[in-house]
Amino acid sequence: MNINYTIIGQTITFFIFVAFVFKYVWPPIMEAMKERSEKIANGLEAADRAERDLELAQEEAGKKLRAAKQEAQTIIDSANKRANQILDEAKEDALAEGARLKAAAAAEVEQEVNRAREELRAQVATLVMQGAEAVLGSSIDAKAHNELVNKLAGEL
Repeated sequence: MNINYTIIGQTITFFIFVAFVFKYVWPPIMEAMKERSEKIANGLEAADRAERDLELAQEEAGKKLRAAKQEAQTIIDSANKRANQILDEAKEDALAEGARLKAAAAAEVEQEVNRAREELRAQVATLVMQGAEAVLGSSIDAKAHNELVNKLAGEL
């Protein structure tokens, strides 16, 4: 065997093998690599989108949290104002009730004073009659002298 024929045969076989590989083996491998690179690119793009979405969601959550805190503070402030208003109303009602009770008590005291005066007048009139009887030495008829007794009681 001649070495030149062997090298030429091997070279021809190698080129046939390379042509076979380029024709039948290389396209599926390149297609698989292309699909894999597209999947990786899509995955990276989806990861970037998810990261942006996460940032937007965090910003939105922060805005909503701030709005909720502000609304809660507004509600608390209005509740405090209403509580103070209720306290003021209760104080005013209590003062009005106290004034009303004081006026009622003063009226009741006035009535008691008037009753006591009337009783005292009646007792004084009776004592005056008894004193007049004792001084005059005769009996005085209260019914007959009723007008005089009433006038005397009125002066007292």
